[in-house]
Amino acid sequence: MKNNFSVIYALGLIFADFLALLAAFGLAYIFRVSLDARPLINKIGAYQYLKIWFALTPIWILVFASLGLYRKSVYEYRIKEFAGLLLGSVLGIMVVISYDFASKTTIFPARLVPVYALGLSIALLLVERTAMRGLRTTLWRWGYGISRVLVVGNGKPVNNLIKTMDNPRKTGYKIMGIVSEKTNSLFSGEHFPSITEAASKISALKITSVIFVASERNTQEAEYALALAQSNHLSFKFVPAHEGILSNKVDVELFQGFPVVSIHQTALLGWGRIAKRLFDIFFALIMLIVLSPIYLLIALIIFFSDFGNPFFKQDRLSRFNATISIYKFRSMKKKYSGLSPEQAFEKMGKPELAKKYRENGDMLKNDPRVTSIGKILRITSLDELPQLYNILRGDISLVGPRALVPQELENYPYKNLILSVKSGLTGLAQTSGRRDISFEERRALDLYYVQNWSFWLDLKIIFRTFKDVLGGRGAR
Repeated sequence: MKNNFSVIYALGLIFADFLALLAAFGLAYIFRVSLDARPLINKIGAYQYLKIWFALTPIWILVFASLGLYRKSVYEYRIKEFAGLLLGSVLGIMVVISYDFASKTTIFPARLVPVYALGLSIALLLVERTAMRGLRTTLWRWGYGISRVLVVGNGKPVNNLIKTMDNPRKTGYKIMGIVSEKTNSLFSGEHFPSITEAASKISALKITSVIFVASERNTQEAEYALALAQSNHLSFKFVPAHEGILSNKVDVELFQGFPVVSIHQTALLGWGRIAKRLFDIFFALIMLIVLSPIYLLIALIIFFSDFGNPFFKQDRLSRFNATISIYKFRSMKKKYSGLSPEQAFEKMGKPELAKKYRENGDMLKNDPRVTSIGKILRITSLDELPQLYNILRGDISLVGPRALVPQELENYPYKNLILSVKSGLTGLAQTSGRRDISFEERRALDLYYVQNWSFWLDLKIIFRTFKDVLGGRGAR
């Protein structure tokens, strides 16, 4: 059973974009012609003006379509969508101005009209796209447009899918059944011991999509699942079993006449790496200058609170396994600063807290080692600010995998993959749950970032970091 909701939604976006653009040009006419007393270059009546733009606006829509603004892979992500709308609006107005220059028909009554139209179109398109996103979420809450999924597979990747995807009101996906060897305690719906049994319930469950989670033993089952999806005209998604492949940058190409999959260690190469470094330098330099009074204030408060060094230095790992010194504002009491948790709690006379700290994912509520100002610094993430100096020096990047102490990565099997790029002040793992997810899950997100890097992903992570910090998710 096919789910046509994405097609209907894309058509809705086209119609809504058309109205938003038409409204932008209409308002531009009102602002310059009706409300501005200055003389006009050309006298064009309101009806004639709207008639012209009603005919020209589809050209703008075609520009948007060429940029992929009606594809799910773009409109699902706000940063991508915003960048596309911005670029599309600029290209659209350039096309229209070029048409005005080449055509005998006059379409602008004054030079300021296209300037007003460009600004208004960007603003109205953003409002309209936000409204459409809200409408889609509302429809999901009412049960419309939900993708009904059959998951085939076992183990931890299936558990992660259940946790992150099975929330139709937010994601638009609802897991209707799972094909697995054992019953999954996280899922209360239909369980099938084999894919042949699930095949008989495809129509009854109204399945619209199949997600196959691979393992070392179910290659034949994968072929059957693909055939099942194709014969029932369902979408098919494949999750590789190998964690390194799961998050890799993958290309499919012909090699000596055979289709092969090329797996790259990281997408952060060549010009991408240069652009990222230039952005790091620019951002860190500006922020260091702007925040210098805050730096001084925090340093003085820390110093006078227990008369110790306001800064804390610790060895961490970065690109190519290089050991670097990371700087932070000191949030611990002077007598425990620089000690391992075991050493600090032993010195405190409470060695049992070290075990509790480790069992709780390297976190302890009301940690007695932390000062009062330190708690505030951690909640607001202000303790991380000195790392802007590390960014400027080139030790780390603004966005990247979490910079960890050598002991934390010592036995991790994909250590070298994570360390193929510079560590970051913030990253995908930090903005995807922080301490709410396990060490393994955080490292899996680091792997995904390393092997799927893009400039837009960096911008999205930076946006989410500011959102998390302002929302108080920096606490740990």
